[in-house]
Amino acid sequence: MKGKFVFSEDIQRVHLEWGEQGWFSRPDVTGAEMLVVVELELFPGFGHNFHKHPSQEEVIFVLSGEVEQWLETEKRTLKAGDSVYIPTDVVHATFNMSDQPVKALAIIGPSIGEEGYEVVEVFDKEPWNKLRS
Repeated sequence: MKGKFVFSEDIQRVHLEWGEQGWFSRPDVTGAEMLVVVELELFPGFGHNFHKHPSQEEVIFVLSGEVEQWLETEKRTLKAGDSVYIPTDVVHATFNMSDQPVKALAIIGPSIGEEGYEVVEVFDKEPWNKLRS
């Protein structure tokens, strides 16, 4: 059989300082070659700071809650049902400024490497380190 069923109890969850990642699809979960799909839970007051994916596109879809979404130097508020498309090598960041957890789904492609994605953190470089001050 080609493909793979992924049940909620089998999702690989990673706990981070800023939230939790639940991996629905990446090479070591499904064998996917083109798509990486991850559910994000952002804790209140936290987020995924400014970063980029040099060779990957991304769509972030907000499932619940509200986020401060950055796309380069432009900021928008996204609510449940809203999304952002992020081309390759474009700096972006997502922050939960509310007092409730936020859930979002990130779809990234193509899949790269064993974990499926590459990330370059730039939050400590200009102009990104001054945008939210």
